[in-house]
Amino acid sequence: MRGTGLAGPLIVAIGLVLGGLVFAIVSVLLQTDDGGALVRLNRAEVELRAARADQVAAEQALATAQEEIARLQSALEAAATAQSAQVTTSIIPDTVDDPGDHGEVVELTEEMILARDRFNRGVTQPGNRVMLELLGQPRGQYDSTCRNVTNPELRALLETRQIGPIRVTMIKPALDSLERIMGRLQETEPDIYAAVGTAGGLCVRLIRGSSSSISNHSWGTAVDITLANDLDDFADGSTQFGLLLIAELFNEEGWYWGATYSREDSMHFEVGVETLRQWAADGQI
Repeated sequence: MRGTGLAGPLIVAIGLVLGGLVFAIVSVLLQTDDGGALVRLNRAEVELRAARADQVAAEQALATAQEEIARLQSALEAAATAQSAQVTTSIIPDTVDDPGDHGEVVELTEEMILARDRFNRGVTQPGNRVMLELLGQPRGQYDSTCRNVTNPELRALLETRQIGPIRVTMIKPALDSLERIMGRLQETEPDIYAAVGTAGGLCVRLIRGSSSSISNHSWGTAVDITLANDLDDFADGSTQFGLLLIAELFNEEGWYWGATYSREDSMHFEVGVETLRQWAADGQI
């Protein structure tokens, strides 16, 4: 009975010891887990601070870039305004005090730098292959001198006509088109219209400097325009101001302007491929 009485306290004591050990082990485990979590939390806080710092730096860089873009836009607008004012000043004739002064006519012949991409849009330059296909050979032989047309079919299409201030020989549909051009020029630019002259229409010859290529003047589909009896300089890369305005009207009628040749020839205008083929389809040539 005595042994049984000692067992109870002994079991209780063992239980207390085991309970203490379990408590100690759990405490250690909890401390270990909390420590790992704290390390991870500290690491996350460091990474977050770094990310926020990067965001601030990016926002500052963006603000700087936006300021630079705004500055460049202002500079471009100012430059465009200045250029527009300069061009306007250069093309508007000065006021003429003396009614007998021809300052306005002289202004029309002022040489300007040509913006080639503005002209001949949708108009194709007619080469010899197209011209021979549509109108045949003007004559049997060619040189650099103007000769007469010997092809009877082409000769039947030719006509000499007074069109406003100029008198030219060309094929009839070209003359009709030229009359429309000159009529619009008279309405929109009477000063230029009054100054217009011609260096010729029909002229059966080779292209200047060529030993084989035939000039489109040979078919009566090209005309050379002068202003105030002044020929635009050949192949100098610039053109008379008045011709710039005239060229827009020729382009609208389907004529190709020689100013965009590799060797600039601003006084030269010739009927484009599209217009020639339309004339052929309509039975006009």
